[in-house]
Amino acid sequence: MSKELSEMTLEELWDLFPIVLKEHNPRYAGWYEQQRAGLIGLLGDADVARISHIGSTAVPGLLAKPTVDILLEVRASSDVRSILDRLQAAGWLLMSEQSDPLDLALNKGYTPEGFAEQVYHLHVRYLGDWDEPYFRDYLRDHAEAAAEYAELKQVLLERYEHDRDAYTEAKTDLIHKYTQLARIEYADRYNPSPK
Repeated sequence: MSKELSEMTLEELWDLFPIVLKEHNPRYAGWYEQQRAGLIGLLGDADVARISHIGSTAVPGLLAKPTVDILLEVRASSDVRSILDRLQAAGWLLMSEQSDPLDLALNKGYTPEGFAEQVYHLHVRYLGDWDEPYFRDYLRDHAEAAAEYAELKQVLLERYEHDRDAYTEAKTDLIHKYTQLARIEYADRYNPSPK
């Protein structure tokens, strides 16, 4: 019998769920759309302000961890506890919770036997002007930046295959650099208001 995920140490979790990089899968967009529709159906327009596909799987052609990242922005008037309860009842597992500013991290697709075919990370925040959509759009529009990011990820994989925190931290400077350039470039055309 395998241990429950909640019973595992961080080291056991990192061994079970190492950093994996794969070529872009065109099905990521469909997987995102499926989850998007489910989230809207679960939470409704009263709470959902905007949902975005973020992260490397949102950039066609980019080498990525096969995990679809979703940014779910909720209204300031939303009952966050009710949202979290409904998400957990629908099978989303809470990984971390921060209240100021609001940042709930949930996932689907992590099992005691390893990754499922479809893996998701859901980031729940209040509606705002977040960095992730800017970075995504910059990589979509600038092939050289996407190539540099892919190369960095491959180097870091060799070093941090079983240390997700260090892997993420080591990407921070490059992500920040391109996010700042995106904020300048898209200042006149990027609309952070809900659609």
